[in-house]
Amino acid sequence: MTRNPDDIKPSFRSDVTVELVKHTAGDSDVLWAARVSTAGEQSLDELSKDPERSKGLINYLMRDRHGSPFEHNSMTFFISAPIFVFREFMRHRVGWSYNEESGRYRELQPVFYVPDESRKLVQEGRPGKYVFVEGTQAQQELTGRVMEDSYRQAYEAYQEMLDAGVAREVARSVLPVGLYSSMYATCNARSLMHFLGLRTQHELARVPSFPQREIEMVGERMEEHWAKLMPLTYAAFNANGRVAP
Repeated sequence: MTRNPDDIKPSFRSDVTVELVKHTAGDSDVLWAARVSTAGEQSLDELSKDPERSKGLINYLMRDRHGSPFEHNSMTFFISAPIFVFREFMRHRVGWSYNEESGRYRELQPVFYVPDESRKLVQEGRPGKYVFVEGTQAQQELTGRVMEDSYRQAYEAYQEMLDAGVAREVARSVLPVGLYSSMYATCNARSLMHFLGLRTQHELARVPSFPQREIEMVGERMEEHWAKLMPLTYAAFNANGRVAP
């Protein structure tokens, strides 16, 4: 049965969702991995006898870029964001695993990204040396109107093809990268630090980064979760310029 286009009610978002689904991650994972090379297997009690020594060891590993001890942990996040964010995300391959929802196997829902007023709209300067500045009210209104109209037309075309019996994997081709998708992303602390070094701006960063704001929003929320799980590692990351070891 053909659906009435008037029944299609796209929804629009300007935020992202990041949930910590599961983890085996703590500062003790770093300490176990680092100390096995000199002391063999140790118990948790032994590792907690001298907190200052443990803090110093993690800072030493971070400072001198001994990276492998930071890999013996795992965090799995559920992320909902525009497709263009995921296309950037998947440039990060080492230490990451992804499973994204499939437009081949399910009908994609009409949830689309429209930036809110906090999103800087205007790019000034040449490639490699540019900044983003606030847009005018007129630009903000134009962006919202044009994006919403475009999304509605694209989704109507998508449903028209589905109603005609066209396969989902073919019909999805008309949908824009502003469509929201979802995925599970699993990483370790070392791979997450590398991601944060590139995809967030921070006053403590030794190396400048120029991330697109939407992927930075995801990074900021992942960082909030990680900071609670591994506070000593997180503090050492910041103290040493936010450079992944």
